[in-house]
This record gives sequence, C-alpha cells and structure tokens, in this order.
Amino acid sequence: MIRFRQSIFLWVLFLGIFAAHAVFADSASPKDRVKELLDTIKEIKADDKLSPEQQQENRKRSDRALAYLDLKELSRKTLEKYWEKRTDPEKEQFSKLLSELFVYVAFPNSGKFFADLKIEFAETEMDKSTALVPVTVIHNEEGEIGIDFFLKQNSQTWKVVDVHLDGVSMRNNLRNQFYSVIGKKGYDELVRRMEKKLQESKA
Repeated sequence: MIRFRQSIFLWVLFLGIFAAHAVFADSASPKDRVKELLDTIKEIKADDKLSPEQQQENRKRSDRALAYLDLKELSRKTLEKYWEKRTDPEKEQFSKLLSELFVYVAFPNSGKFFADLKIEFAETEMDKSTALVPVTVIHNEEGEIGIDFFLKQNSQTWKVVDVHLDGVSMRNNLRNQFYSVIGKKGYDELVRRMEKKLQESKA
C-alpha cells in the first residue's frame, strides 16, 4: 500500500495549467475521460536511458494526460488563500513549474506503477455538472485499492478536479504540503524547492 500511495501522491503532486492542448469530443462521458487518462499514463515510460524519440513521445503523452485534468482549478486550489496574493507573473511561473514537475516526476512514476495493474470501473454517479467515477485497482500483492475520480463539466467537457484514495483528497493533501512550506519558510522557499526537484528530475 505504501508503494501505491507514493505513486498516487506523485501523480497528483505536480499540477499545472499551461501544457494542456488536447481537444476532446463533447460526447465523451466522465468514465471515458478517466479511462483515457489512465490509458495515457500507462504509456508513459520511466527510464533514464530513453532515446530522444522516446523522450519526445513521453512529452506528447504527458501533455495529453494533463489535458484530462481541470488544471487551472487544481492549480488555484492547491495554493487556495495564497493564490490571490500572487501577481500574474508569479501565478504563471507557479503553474508552469507545476506542469513541468508533473511531466518529469509524477507521470513517469505513475505510468510505471499502473502499467501492470488491472483496473475496474464501478457505476458513475452524476449530479448535474459534477461526476464521481469509482475505480478499483487490482494489485497482485496489495489486493483491491479504491480510487475515486471527481470530475466537473467545463465548457461541455468533463475534466478531473480531484482524486480520493481511501477517502483522502489528493488535492487537499497537496495543499497542506504547500501550506506547511509557505507557513514556515515563505512562498519563495516553496518555489525554490520545486525548482530544485525539477532540476534533479531532468539530470
């Protein structure tokens, strides 16, 4: 369970709003969105020895995966009360940095983990412009693990706004981590740590 939790937390740890360019058909259901997201993540390779061509394909898949999320909402919600205090350039810097961390850290780790797992979908729960897609992941060693995907309809397109693992909101968990750093060391320290993590991941 620890290994799975680490993968999920990495997956939602870095969320940005500037790398999403995919275009979807309006008829796709919330379940379709989640399935396509997971299928895309599974294709992302985690390997230090990828060829330039493979790295390019990884980037394309990561950009597509980002587009299944309501990244603007997630970016704003992870900073919450600190978001409005940021200048427009700071917001842009923060979101771009989150997006790059997602590409270079979160997706490759999650792709490696999800690649060999069996995923089962339960019935989707709908309420006007919101939806809950319950998913069960079958792990050979850890058994069944429940994940809830929460989606919101934005401009007639369903996008993920949060993921719950064992009832714990990943978005809120991420916000708590950010608040802890900002509260103790300030916003600049949070940015510094994120930049350092990105540099280490690219090395």
